[in-house]
Amino acid sequence: MSLASLPYALHYWPTPNGHKITMLLEELGQPYEIHPVNISAGDQFKPEFLAIAPNNRMPALVDPAPADGGEPLSLFESGAILMYLAEKHGAFLPADLRGRKAVLEWLFWQVGGLGPMAGQNHHFGIYAPEKIPYAIERYVKETNRLYGVLDRRLALVPFVAGEAYTIADMAIYPWIVPWERQQQRLADFPHLSRWFAEVAARPATVRAYAVAQTEPFSGRSAVTEAGKKLLFGQTAASVTGRP
Repeated sequence: MSLASLPYALHYWPTPNGHKITMLLEELGQPYEIHPVNISAGDQFKPEFLAIAPNNRMPALVDPAPADGGEPLSLFESGAILMYLAEKHGAFLPADLRGRKAVLEWLFWQVGGLGPMAGQNHHFGIYAPEKIPYAIERYVKETNRLYGVLDRRLALVPFVAGEAYTIADMAIYPWIVPWERQQQRLADFPHLSRWFAEVAARPATVRAYAVAQTEPFSGRSAVTEAGKKLLFGQTAASVTGRP
């Protein structure tokens, strides 16, 4: 087997950020091996994972055959992984200045806006031990505002960055999938709904989400109280073991 045909090692758990990477790898038709990172069990704090993902968050990716011919290359942060793969394979990220600019704008809109705001929406609406009305309303409304931004954009173009399907769409779609948990109504956003249905129907999207139905993911239980402490109670000391 040549180095170029070696599979990527994807450290993954079926969350929106994890789905982004399987969507792109499936679109590219590239081989990859899944390395489960059970975030409710604390796998993200294992030394071998921290060696490739210093922020102790998945996903992370190891490229066994980087384009420079050097040693295997590890990457963390989902947006960086999307950009790396798109650039390496010359797909889903335009080479022209204006096309690339548009994709990066919407990619960063997701990683800096939609992801964090929808994540806080999930946290305060579902996981927080104390239901704080102000926090719930704050993040539900901000999620709604961001859905509106996306709907207005998709009234003008078929895909988020323009005429072509790109990594910007792949970054955003998984964060719209749990729209009901975010207390939103897709019917209120017709252009977003049209785009959502088109992305959901892509064969690569179907294959990517099928990964989440395989073992060990299919039988995963709801987040336990112990899991919540691991996910939401971290400090620098708890990660490093410092006093």
